[in-house]
Amino acid sequence: MLCPRCHRPLPEDAEEAYICCAGAPTRWQCRQCGKRSEGFALPYGRCPQCAGELELCDDEAVETLDAAALAAVRTAFEIELGGRAFYQRAAADCDDPTLRALFGRLAVMEGEHMEALARRYHVEMPDPSPAWRMEVAAVFVGAERAPRNPEELLQMAIAHEQRALGFFNARSAQLTPGSAEQQLYLELAAEEFEHAAMLAAEASRWRDGRAGLLGGDAASADAQTAPPASAAADARRTINAAALLLGSADADRIAIVCGHQQLSYGELRDRVARAAAVWQARGLRPGDRVAIKLPDGIDWVVAFLGALWAGGVAVGVNPHIPAPEWNYILDEAGFNVIVAESAADTPPPWDTRVIGVDEGRRAVDAATPVPPVLVDEDAPALWVHSSGTSGRPKAVVHAHRFAREVERVSRERIGITADDRLFATSRMFFSYPQTNSLFAGLKIGATIILDPAWPTAASAVATVERTRPSVFFSVPSLYRVLLHEGLAARLAAAGVKRCVSAGEALPPGLRNAWSAATGIDIVDGYGASEVLVLVLTACGGDDGLQASPGVAIEPLDPEAVAAGLPTRLRIRVSTQALGYLDRPAAQADSFRDGAFCPADLFVPTAGGGWRFAGREDSLVKIKGRWVNLIDIEDRLGGGAPGVREAAAVCVPDADGVDQVVLFYAAPEPQQEAIESTLRERAAALPGYQRPARLQRVDMLPRTPTGKLLRRRLADMMRSPGAAEGDE
Repeated sequence: MLCPRCHRPLPEDAEEAYICCAGAPTRWQCRQCGKRSEGFALPYGRCPQCAGELELCDDEAVETLDAAALAAVRTAFEIELGGRAFYQRAAADCDDPTLRALFGRLAVMEGEHMEALARRYHVEMPDPSPAWRMEVAAVFVGAERAPRNPEELLQMAIAHEQRALGFFNARSAQLTPGSAEQQLYLELAAEEFEHAAMLAAEASRWRDGRAGLLGGDAASADAQTAPPASAAADARRTINAAALLLGSADADRIAIVCGHQQLSYGELRDRVARAAAVWQARGLRPGDRVAIKLPDGIDWVVAFLGALWAGGVAVGVNPHIPAPEWNYILDEAGFNVIVAESAADTPPPWDTRVIGVDEGRRAVDAATPVPPVLVDEDAPALWVHSSGTSGRPKAVVHAHRFAREVERVSRERIGITADDRLFATSRMFFSYPQTNSLFAGLKIGATIILDPAWPTAASAVATVERTRPSVFFSVPSLYRVLLHEGLAARLAAAGVKRCVSAGEALPPGLRNAWSAATGIDIVDGYGASEVLVLVLTACGGDDGLQASPGVAIEPLDPEAVAAGLPTRLRIRVSTQALGYLDRPAAQADSFRDGAFCPADLFVPTAGGGWRFAGREDSLVKIKGRWVNLIDIEDRLGGGAPGVREAAAVCVPDADGVDQVVLFYAAPEPQQEAIESTLRERAAALPGYQRPARLQRVDMLPRTPTGKLLRRRLADMMRSPGAAEGDE
């Protein structure tokens, strides 16, 4: 008997309804044209493009591809990146609403295809070219000049897809028949053929004045952001997140403090309503995107909440973002308005959409306040970019409904009241402070303290001593530095009553040392960009992380829990995101059955809580045994004298055999003594858990939000000279 899904032979004793691959995605490849498809089944086992015979794909085979085959995939990335840049710029330059929707949808398709390539071949996306312009696109497709009207723009788009198709077909014809590299080029050509045919069909509909499939989809998506037209529509579903956040506090209470500036809640509401008027005057419609690329401060809050007030989608962007990442986000998003200190680092055509902070401030002063735009509660309100520790950052899309209960965990679990003053060391483009300090604080009616300077241990203490917050939000790496530099006690002396940690795992040794130095027990929290709030929290006396108020937690693998093994969790909370932008495969993996299912692993505690056990990629097999890298770095580096922090990574040796390397951040003069301590601790571990090398570094590489970049450490060991100073 064969499996009814993948057609592989079933065990002889299998029941008739048995499906051997029920939980796995099914991927098919056409033997004739090379096109790949995904899904439960395809009609008659034939390719939907050329009717060729389909065969089941085994994606594990990509690990054996040679350098030439992988180069083909990287070439495809470059073409897809150029295609997405072209379509986003076409949408920005096009006055025809139907074509604008069409090009926007095509940009999404290019993003989805790149995600499929990255997952299928385990290759990271290269940086986009900042020089990609309409003139460059014209050269690529053989046109003499950039398009001057919608018809020329359509023709250039079709030529772009056909040029890519011709390139892949020509390369496949030069290669050995049946080789892995040729199969890849055939597959890539099939994708481009599909795009070209689809675009040609849409162009024909546009010329005839008929509704197009792609344009229709985009138009209906815009319509979903508008208030329900029916008088019988449920009024509860029509809300505005900014109005909810700012609606309850006394107008005279202080809302925001930044340096010598402060705004009351009444003044903040007024400026937000004026900012919304400015964005609307710039052509912003419900659902349009606004990037806030500013240092933390009053201007940041007014611009961000003003976008929500106007029914737009607010996106906080790191003001120090590297140019390649900024170009990537621009081509991914297609912002309608960008608020920044200047347009100097924003390429065309997006530079024309930049409002300088001084210009924006004057415009807000002169504007007349407008009422909040009411939208459906599931209309997009904001994006938060994930920290990107496992690849390029993903844009997480949240709906206006996030504001209904965004303050519940802060109020009921952390104990924040309207009398509190909140200060977060992380920047506001990061979801942890954005949610738990700004959004929750405003909803409660507390005072939020902002500092435009990039945080250091010294600057954090200076801000605390000057502004005297009662609640301090930070990340473990900064708590560790404050302890090592002898600054921790000064926070308690300045009036801090509660400390909250999130963004990465808080080692027990660090938590205990902080309590001993300050008399304050850190509230340990676990959250994610996809759920905003701290869905798991541990206060003093808790046995592990507990489900926060309003949060339902269940294990993805109950059998693993019963055996005391790590498992992913299903998390249900009202602040859960709508999903990811242009990442259908990632969304299918992370959002399951109406719940969020992060890649982080947890093990149950005896007291009914959960203990963080790393990510799925932190569990590695060494000498045939499973090893948890998080556990190793905590057992070796935790509390070791002179060790500021440690990180374990898995790196293959010269023979390709995986081994563990422990990186530790410590002063160079203490290296010999520290390594002696680490070797003693390692000797107490089972042989398969002992690091093969010890590597001192000045500091561990981290994202702008403070998360460890474990892959960058592994890359350091692969580079020449990386083994210097090893054990």
